[in-house]
Amino acid sequence: MKVPDNLMYTKDHEWLRTEGEEAYVGISDFAQHELGDIVFIEVETIGEILAKGESFGTIEAVKTVSDMFMPVSGEVLMFNEELNTKPEILNQDPYGKGWVIKIKIQNKDEIGELLNPVQYSELIKV
Repeated sequence: MKVPDNLMYTKDHEWLRTEGEEAYVGISDFAQHELGDIVFIEVETIGEILAKGESFGTIEAVKTVSDMFMPVSGEVLMFNEELNTKPEILNQDPYGKGWVIKIKIQNKDEIGELLNPVQYSELIKV
């Protein structure tokens, strides 16, 4: 399982890549592996301000549907539209082309509450 050093992680297996006041959010390699073949992603929270831990969308795999949760509080700015026609990108490239949403961070202090790559690796026992 890949755990890139430039990201922060949640215990629910989302990742956060910050770029100034904004950030990209996706699911980890571990999460996509556990889910199996991903067939559909739904995000209906564009324009909404959500608190850390709130669900921003759902991800559907062949055998299950799971919520995706905000790693930090923020406004959902954009959804990766390519996932509408190619949800399998999440399986193939979860840390690159497979980002799910872009957000405007509301509280930068919450980033420090996330897991660093070492802590996340311990959580998933990589």
